[in-house]
Amino acid sequence: MNFVEELRWRGMLQDIMPGTEEQLLKEQTTAYVGIDPTADSLHIGHLCGIMMLRHLQRCGHKPIALIGGATGMIGDPSGKSAERNLLTEETLRHNQECIKKQLSKFLDFESDAPNAAEMVNNYDWMKDFTFLDFAREIGKLITVNYMMAKDSVKKRFNGEYQQGMSFTEFTYQLLQGYDFVWLNEHKNCKMQMGGSDQWGNITTGIELMRKMNRGEAYALTCPLITKADGGKFGKTESGNIWLDRRYTSPYKFYQFWLNVSDQDAERYIKIFTFLDKEEIDSLIAEHRQAQHLRLLQKRLAKEVTIMVHSEDDYNQAVEASNILFGNATADALRRLDEQTFLQVFDGVERFTISKAELEVGIAPLDLLAVNTSIFSSKGEARKMMQANGFSMNKEKLTDTQAPITTEHLLNGKYLLFQKGKKNYYLVTAQ
Repeated sequence: MNFVEELRWRGMLQDIMPGTEEQLLKEQTTAYVGIDPTADSLHIGHLCGIMMLRHLQRCGHKPIALIGGATGMIGDPSGKSAERNLLTEETLRHNQECIKKQLSKFLDFESDAPNAAEMVNNYDWMKDFTFLDFAREIGKLITVNYMMAKDSVKKRFNGEYQQGMSFTEFTYQLLQGYDFVWLNEHKNCKMQMGGSDQWGNITTGIELMRKMNRGEAYALTCPLITKADGGKFGKTESGNIWLDRRYTSPYKFYQFWLNVSDQDAERYIKIFTFLDKEEIDSLIAEHRQAQHLRLLQKRLAKEVTIMVHSEDDYNQAVEASNILFGNATADALRRLDEQTFLQVFDGVERFTISKAELEVGIAPLDLLAVNTSIFSSKGEARKMMQANGFSMNKEKLTDTQAPITTEHLLNGKYLLFQKGKKNYYLVTAQ
């Protein structure tokens, strides 16, 4: 497989250094992507870089995931309006272990194949590099004029963000540039990849390699992923969409992809799945014939959820979605864990009642019209129940006499009521 061609048709190629494609076609090539370890989970903003590494390995080349332990202690000024918080070594090591576990779902680190992936941390070679040595050996090779010309620096100095820049952040591009030099010397790494916002830092590394006569150096970047409406990809009202279920549940993760626009779905299915061109073209054509069926979004959500989580998680996410929008069973409702249950019914009207009263039992009409205001009167509640238009926990509730007790609670604390097809009410017993 031609790695560059694969990225090109998928819309994952922005900048490419002359000679890069020829190098990749000539021999197995080692390339790296830098990952900022500021959290113990990656989010979907990292996914494009991860997919580049995966495609690289699939095409027979060797991927290196570089954890920026040293650079993470400083903070990359690219696209940032203010200084980063500095992390401790202990936090960085913890984050590195968590990130490797996530990357293992995408990359083969364990086999004895010549192109098995590696993970490195630039803290390991920077921690003993003294300031004086760095200033003499590296600092003298790159002029201040060269560094000032970079967009990431100019924007901060020209007041676009109304912020200056510390000397610490100013040195970032030199540190990142030295990573390339070190990896070239110790891992025979000839290529650096990243998002297009990293082009300035990447070319500093190439310039360092040239000044130090290190031989061939290549680079390519992927475009920054955006939304068709101009909004930031991967950001929601509640923050980042994380790859770790502790921060973003598989259900919420699935819903994110399911709800992207038609225009975005056509781009994302090329970038974030491994479906081939023929299948993607066919899916897009089918989707355009009946956009209301959202075939593209459903396939995209399926592929990415299985890739990041698992097929079981995907099936549960679909089942959870059907509970709200389809004809799901009471058993399906009971199978939901509490976190997913609350996310499925996020935003529905809520009431709180006393659990002690439920232990004795509450008459349905009292619960619906007195303990809560789901109905404005007992008469209205009785009328709808008798007309078979009201459900509790996805089962029709028609008996106006049989008391509701703690035995009916979901997850030991919730009652879910449904009026008609679309009106849900969540009652919490505490």
